[in-house]
Amino acid sequence: MHFRVLRLRLRRSINRQRKQVGGLSKQIEQRFDQHFFKRFSRLGKVRRFVIGWVALFLLLTTGVMLQTFGLSRYYQTVQAVDGGIYNEGVVGTFTTANPIYATGEVDSSVSHLLFSGLFTHDQTNALVGDLATGYSYDPGTNTYIVKLKSGLTWHDGQALTSKDVVFTYKLIQNPDAQSPLQSSWKDIVIDAPDANTVTFKLPSQLASFPFTLTNGIVPEHLLGKVLPADMRTSDFNTVRPIGSGPFAWQAIEVSGGTDPAKAEEQIALVPFSKYHGGKPKLQEFIVHAYASKDQMSVDFQSGRLTGASGLNRLPSQLKNQPQQEHNLLLTAGTYVFFKTSSGVLADQKVRQSLTSGTNVPQILTTLGYPTRPVRGALLTDQLGYDPSLVQASFDESTAKSLLQANGWVSGTDNYRLKNGKTLAFSLTAVDTAESKEVAKELAVQWKRIGVKVELKLLSTQDFQNALNSHDYEAVLNGISIGLDPDVYVYWDSSQADIRSSNRLNLSEYKNTDADTALEAGRTRFDPQLRTVKYKPFLQAWQRDAPAIGLYQPRVLYLTNGSVRGLIDHTVNTATDRYTNVQNWQIREARVTNRAR
Repeated sequence: MHFRVLRLRLRRSINRQRKQVGGLSKQIEQRFDQHFFKRFSRLGKVRRFVIGWVALFLLLTTGVMLQTFGLSRYYQTVQAVDGGIYNEGVVGTFTTANPIYATGEVDSSVSHLLFSGLFTHDQTNALVGDLATGYSYDPGTNTYIVKLKSGLTWHDGQALTSKDVVFTYKLIQNPDAQSPLQSSWKDIVIDAPDANTVTFKLPSQLASFPFTLTNGIVPEHLLGKVLPADMRTSDFNTVRPIGSGPFAWQAIEVSGGTDPAKAEEQIALVPFSKYHGGKPKLQEFIVHAYASKDQMSVDFQSGRLTGASGLNRLPSQLKNQPQQEHNLLLTAGTYVFFKTSSGVLADQKVRQSLTSGTNVPQILTTLGYPTRPVRGALLTDQLGYDPSLVQASFDESTAKSLLQANGWVSGTDNYRLKNGKTLAFSLTAVDTAESKEVAKELAVQWKRIGVKVELKLLSTQDFQNALNSHDYEAVLNGISIGLDPDVYVYWDSSQADIRSSNRLNLSEYKNTDADTALEAGRTRFDPQLRTVKYKPFLQAWQRDAPAIGLYQPRVLYLTNGSVRGLIDHTVNTATDRYTNVQNWQIREARVTNRAR
């Protein structure tokens, strides 16, 4: 009975709640209809009022936006900002990042970005400290003392000390390591008196020695246990190099499939936050190594590359592109070297006539880019250069008179003869567009004075073999001179000897006065005294005419758009383009000016 009563009460309660909900729903429906749909139907009557307010709102919003944009130029400017990925194309293949082995264009580029040397060159091409604060010289012991900066670290966080410097140079000296730098470091004693000091005791005085301290330093804690004989094949060189330069190794990727012409290696580098020169502003630096110049040109044209190095001339397909050309003049000279030890070019009068018969300004017009003429054994802005002691200027009549006076008379074919023998020799050059044009122009000019020239254009490898063996009569070649006027290796008679380690005296020039002057000049430290000591060499060189100076070559560097921090300047090597690379910027944005 009690259960039935409870059930009836519950049923009544539920019915009562249903009625309440139904009533509430009906009220909501009536009010929504009254306040929305009925009023919505009246919207047409007030549309002018509504449209007016909407138009006023849009007008005010647009005005504020236009005013903000128009006035932004007074408090905002377009500025270079950090970030962005720099993609650089280089012609060649990647084989090693280790600075004691890096010689090719790609290897040198990657190595320069990863490793730091004791010294480097700034944007005026002056020698300045990199890892080092500077150096001093002790004449009593013939020792250079180099001080390191404090707080130097490797990319892995380990401290960089003088022990790493000593390890690097002793490794170079070790014949088992087979470094191409070894010959320059014979008989030099390297020591580390403390963690921040390195000493170099030389066997004899050498004023140009500090200029040799620019190669990268490698870490002892990673390579100290590697046998010198195994150093060339160490994984450190290609898989996990650790340096102290502005960028650190990230990865390497090979693409292009089986087609050699399309082969490409991508070496990705990231900024080193603890770099002693300041953290780089770029987000990433990727070096693209191309087997083909054509493929690199295609990628540059498409905008895939930010910069490109390794092109001697601007490809035709890029001439209408909006890229920027950076002509970085090298402290080097392109010369015609006469082999003075044999043949018709052993005759001093013949060499003098060829010098007078060479129109250097005309040759410069064939290059297609601005450069400086080379007028002697030293460059025009080098210590010791004397404008009165340079090669003979172009004078075709003088050239002909010299030959005539020396018994070389014109034959029926306009070539000169002496004792029935035609005045003829071969000119060897590498088969590139620039060298070919210069060699052809030289042959044309010398033909005008009655000299018959056979051009020998060789592949890069064959040309290098000819240089090494001195297998030529005359050769068109460039030599790296650098900032210091020490040109001993190119003109001293000892460097013509087949037993010489480099045999860089390409003219096989021998003159006792020149030898004495070259040896005296490189051992003096006072600039004025060095200038005096070099004078007999310049006089002998002018008189003997062992070569003809033509021009300073350049490094052509292309960029797609502006690169802040990249400044055209004279360089010693192509990788000197990276001077100040930590400050390169490729992105721009509007930045609010700071209040003064």
